[in-house]
Amino acid sequence: MQSTVTALLTSGKGILAADESLPTIGKRFKALNIPSTEENRRAYRELLFTTPGLSEFISGVILFDETIRQRTSSGALMPEWLAAQGMVPGIKVDHGTVALPAFAGEKMTLGLDGLRERLAEYRQLGARFTKWRAVIAIGAGRPTDACIEANAQSLALFAALSQETDLVPIVEPEILMDGDHTIARGEEVASATLRAVFGALVLHGVVLEHMLLKTGMILSGADCPEQADAGAVAGATLRCLRRTVPAAVPGVVFLSGGQNPGEATTRLAAICEATKGPWTLTFSFGRALQDEALKAWRGSPANTATAQAALHDRARRTSTALGGGA
Repeated sequence: MQSTVTALLTSGKGILAADESLPTIGKRFKALNIPSTEENRRAYRELLFTTPGLSEFISGVILFDETIRQRTSSGALMPEWLAAQGMVPGIKVDHGTVALPAFAGEKMTLGLDGLRERLAEYRQLGARFTKWRAVIAIGAGRPTDACIEANAQSLALFAALSQETDLVPIVEPEILMDGDHTIARGEEVASATLRAVFGALVLHGVVLEHMLLKTGMILSGADCPEQADAGAVAGATLRCLRRTVPAAVPGVVFLSGGQNPGEATTRLAAICEATKGPWTLTFSFGRALQDEALKAWRGSPANTATAQAALHDRARRTSTALGGGA
């Protein structure tokens, strides 16, 4: 596990999240009139993973259950191909969110049933790390303590089971940017969530040195009339992390969380320029890395080179942001 952590936190590199569920990638394909067939999904993921020079900027890739079982057109299993290119293969293991009983507007994440057996299979298929996403929404009377605690316990159980199988868990409590909350309210909720998550991780015996935290930047709600600038985002994010994340955690990887590629890159640069923390900071972007490539591809093999150039350029820009430049 230590070698996996070290590889994922290679200086100047981040993680490509290509683990969209079938409904999520279906929505993104539909917006561009791309049929969401298994072959189209395979071809799109292959386009991403075979981008020339991608491993200069990407240390690891999070796969979806369908993708980890698929092969490239050359016949290599996707995780084998990634490992051969110097990128660590990982796998999303949660089964998505459902309504939290008795708490309207709040979610819990499914996937603990049968997880021990699935983890063993994913290890055999080539995965070296895992990811589990919990969702915390901000609104009137939300989040409740019950929601935060339920998700903290699930994240901790997932992490403990992953380490039992020698897989590095990426623990992802995502605070949604939906709503009109201020950046101060976002920081308050993120702080309470992270305190609960790390309390649960310690309670369940998770080795903090062998895990990564995936979390969002502290932002104003998308509908807030006063949008915090990049400097304020950096200040709030780093203050929250210093107050809640133990120094034993080797790395924090930021999700893009609905930000467009430019916003995510600019804010990441501001955070990294200001950082004076004990952890390695990097990125684990999904849509913010893929969006331009997907729009360039549009399901046509003739557009593959253009799409790969778009991905390479965005990955390079995001890597540059780790040094404080955008």
